[in-house]
Formats: sequence, structure tokens, C-alpha cells
Amino acid sequence: MVNLQKGQSVRLEKSGGGSLSKTTMGIGWDVRQPKGLGRFFGGGGGDIDLDASCLLFDANRQMIDSVWFRQLSSSDGSIVHTGDNRTGAGDGDDEQIDVDLTALPGSVASLVFTVNSFQGDTFDRIENAYCRLVDTTTGAELARYDLTGSGSHTGQVMAKLTRGSGGWDMKAIGERTTGRTFHDMMPAILAHL
Repeated sequence: MVNLQKGQSVRLEKSGGGSLSKTTMGIGWDVRQPKGLGRFFGGGGGDIDLDASCLLFDANRQMIDSVWFRQLSSSDGSIVHTGDNRTGAGDGDDEQIDVDLTALPGSVASLVFTVNSFQGDTFDRIENAYCRLVDTTTGAELARYDLTGSGSHTGQVMAKLTRGSGGWDMKAIGERTTGRTFHDMMPAILAHL
């Protein structure tokens, strides 16, 4: 497993070598609990609904398809969102997007994963946020990127998978953005293609 820093890339391969066929992008987060007197006077707490999205792009930077809480599957079925978590409660991944890399149309050159707060909560209220890529067939975690740093942003362009001649590469992006859905974040997304 590789812990990525912003801007780092890793070649996606099975732990024993060979091409990766099925992967899961998982994201997780916790709600930052207020400290001091804020605990008693309604400062923070409550649920936060972050939404993971996967956007499919061709080599010309044109979006072919999107998978998000309003469309849980790509039109060809190669990418499936497992469902919208509206609280961030519990351990482990709060949302997952399953990707069958072998079933993706040949026209797909890049997959971009984003996360945003549909309700407009800022990352100041979030802690322990991460995205991780898992080999679905073995359960092995291939790469993890911590979405660290609180701030007034409401979204992040998390990571990009790019198809190469020998398989797929993952790049940790971690660009802070604003917007309730990936549509609002499109200028930042396109800048990384």
C-alpha cells in the first residue's frame, strides 16, 4: 500500500504483479466535534453529507459519463456507486464506487474522483477524511490519500486514474474547490486532465 501525498502518482497493479481488473474507490470522514464551550452552545456537531462522484473523460477532455448520488451507475454498468451516506457515521468507508477497469469502454482515458458537500458544510467541520483505492478481487488497499486540512472549501478533486499503454495510474490531486455537486467544480476538474 502506498500513502500518497498531493501530486504523487502510483502505477496500479495487483500486489503480486499483473494488471488490476476491478477496484473500489472508498472515501471516509468523521464530523469534527466542537471543543470547549462550543460543545454546550450548539457549535458544530451534527451530521455531514459528503458525496463521492466518478467522472469519465475521453482523450479530448470531454466528459462521457458520470456516477454520483443521482446516477448510481455508469450507462454501461462498468462503474457503480454503492449508495449515498448522509452522515459520515461508523467506521471504514462511508461511500464506495466500484470500477471494473476491464469493462470500461476504450474511449475512456481518465476517471476523476471528487467529493463535495451537497448541503454546503465546509471542511472545517470534517476530520479524518480520506480516499483509498482497493483491489476489489483481493481486498488489498493499493493506495490511500488523506484529505487533510480543514478550510472553507466544500469540495475536493481527490484523485485521477489515467489509462496508459500498460495499465492504469492513480494521481493524488487534493485540490480544494467549492460547489454543491461536481458540476460546480468542473473548471477545477478540467484543469487536471
